[in-house]
Amino acid sequence: MDSPIFVLKSLAKGSQMFRMIFYQLIPPLRKHLLFSREKDNDIDDLEMQVVHYKPEGLDMLCKNTKFTRKELQIMYRGFKQECPTGIVNEETFKEIYAQFFPQGDATAYAHYVFNTFDHDHNGSISFEEFVTGLSVLSRGTFQERLQWAFSLYDVNGDGIITKEEMLDIVTAIYEMMGRYTEPSIDDTTAKEHVERVFQKMDINQDGVISVEEFMDTCRR
Repeated sequence: MDSPIFVLKSLAKGSQMFRMIFYQLIPPLRKHLLFSREKDNDIDDLEMQVVHYKPEGLDMLCKNTKFTRKELQIMYRGFKQECPTGIVNEETFKEIYAQFFPQGDATAYAHYVFNTFDHDHNGSISFEEFVTGLSVLSRGTFQERLQWAFSLYDVNGDGIITKEEMLDIVTAIYEMMGRYTEPSIDDTTAKEHVERVFQKMDINQDGVISVEEFMDTCRR
């Protein structure tokens, strides 16, 4: 994955800005599969030109993310250009994601990633939610990124990963990678993959993976 600074410098060209930043939302898929290890002026800069939504001021975003004031301004310009209402709905999220994986079907995987960013579960992603998630993925600690990955697999948010949840995510990843997956996609392959992972991660053999088991295994 390109460094955030490289991405931000590359974004200065028109509508590609938001899409290039969006690329940072694509996690390291191999690791997922293998489980290897002036205040008023600032606020004005971030205000929307429509009444639908207004993001927080830069001071708060600088405090809550690992981006600089300048980086946030650049990202917001691209965000506003692509999403003039100030939010990203799931369909738009899926459409943008699909552009990076034309060889497969990214619909299901984009749905799961969308849910991890939609913190208030209102069916849309605000700029704050967008940059908060991006901050974790691009500049977060190893612990923070592991926590994000766990939340991705914990589809219903109950604090554990079941075989069914992991199968849903693994299948979605295989579908997204399309013809580039090895071995080729089928239900048996995905189920066998999940069984192997559970044998490794379900340390106490209770049929589910806790956050502690997930973290401990990924750190090895």
